[in-house]
Amino acid sequence: MPLPPLPLEAIAIGVHVDDWRGAVAAAGDALERSGATTPEYTKRMIAVIEEFGAYVVIAPGLALAHARPGPDVHSEGLSIVTLAEPVAFGHPHNDPVSVVLGLAVTSSDEHVLLVAELANVFNDPHVIPSLAAATEADAIRALLGVPTPTEEPS
Repeated sequence: MPLPPLPLEAIAIGVHVDDWRGAVAAAGDALERSGATTPEYTKRMIAVIEEFGAYVVIAPGLALAHARPGPDVHSEGLSIVTLAEPVAFGHPHNDPVSVVLGLAVTSSDEHVLLVAELANVFNDPHVIPSLAAATEADAIRALLGVPTPTEEPS
């Protein structure tokens, strides 16, 4: 399963936040701007971390913010936020975080497939620091292997 499209509205570069909640809210805002979710989904992403902890910090410097499928998800979606200054999520090994991906899915099966696809991307140890340093949306899309909105997936 290819990664979902990454429209310009779903990308935020060099965002200033105060803490992990602000970082997750920025990823949720980007999902909302892209049309994938409603504001309620962002609230649920934050609530998941408050309840279960920083398990979303899946690699050094990288958080994968998400929540279960629900009526606040209009379509599968991916967002990416790079932070101007890294923030701590409370993970014992992978803090601080400088890149936050937002993931929205409409089914549990989609979740498993998209996380597996993302894992393939992040097998390359250079991707996270390259994303954190990226200054243009096209560079981010290229690193993730996501086509620009005018390209068709191959």
